[in-house]
Amino acid sequence: MLSELPGRTVPYEVAEIRPQVGGIIIKRNFIEGDKVNQGDSLYQIDPAPLQAELNSAKGSLAKALSTASNARITFNRQASLLKTNYVSRQDYDTARTQLNEAEANVTVAKAAVEQATINLQYANVTSPITGVSGKSSVTVGALVTANQADSLVTVQRLDPIYVDLTQSVQDFLRMKEEVASGQIKQVQGSTPVQLNLENGKRYGQTGTLKFSDPTVDETTGSVTLRAIFPNPNGDLLPGMYVTALVDEGSRQNVLLVPQEGVTHNAQGKATALILDKDDVVQLREIEASKAIGDQWVVTSGLQAGDRVIVSGLQRIRPGIKARAISSSQENASTESKQ
Repeated sequence: MLSELPGRTVPYEVAEIRPQVGGIIIKRNFIEGDKVNQGDSLYQIDPAPLQAELNSAKGSLAKALSTASNARITFNRQASLLKTNYVSRQDYDTARTQLNEAEANVTVAKAAVEQATINLQYANVTSPITGVSGKSSVTVGALVTANQADSLVTVQRLDPIYVDLTQSVQDFLRMKEEVASGQIKQVQGSTPVQLNLENGKRYGQTGTLKFSDPTVDETTGSVTLRAIFPNPNGDLLPGMYVTALVDEGSRQNVLLVPQEGVTHNAQGKATALILDKDDVVQLREIEASKAIGDQWVVTSGLQAGDRVIVSGLQRIRPGIKARAISSSQENASTESKQ
């Protein structure tokens, strides 16, 4: 049993590329719209100021190491002299404090070198994912700042690609009730999904249902389902409107009736005209739960083998006799007249 749900395509992954250090863009290393791989260089920020910061940090570290070495020598000397009472306890404590401070300064200087090294690496702006690059928002010569609000470019992974579907709460609850009552036997494992594109053509790849959002959108009164599809040729682009055919499972004891054979009375109840065994037209009230394509799903009111009248409804009424012609015969007759 297939359920038709509207939806839109959504990228599998989206990376908005922002600089993590400031500086001047000196090179762009990609062509807009082309595929980029994870780790590929996208932009080069001028590394000269960052290299200078690294050199300065290394110099500060060397100075801190030298100071710590002298402080350690002084402390060791004071410690040996304290044993023979040639220095006071206060001088010894002062030397120990100076050594601790010097070693702490070494730790700070090492961290500064590590941070400066990282910043220099950040001058090469790389892509964190494999995907398709979008339009660059900056050109060579532009000044960028660390973690700025505007992204430099967006990279989107489109293979595979998500399709976000919407289902009304009424249909969602109906399906749960029918599964619980045994009217629908759900598909075991992954639920297959087919796609119809905006041009009416069927997408060539089959997807699977990933999850159903546990919350209801208050504005639309619907729940969101997400499916995932292979997209090796890039036929699906983000934002495309599609219609998904979700396999809900096999429905028990239901019939599919052409929409032409189902009408609604003044009370809004679905009805169908059938021919009984004596070729007499009878009016039946039916339960038509939903439409699938050009057919209604009828859950009650009809039985297998009932002959439903699908054409000439304006010329007949309940209680009269009529002659049944199968739809295939009627189509053949129409073609011969043409």
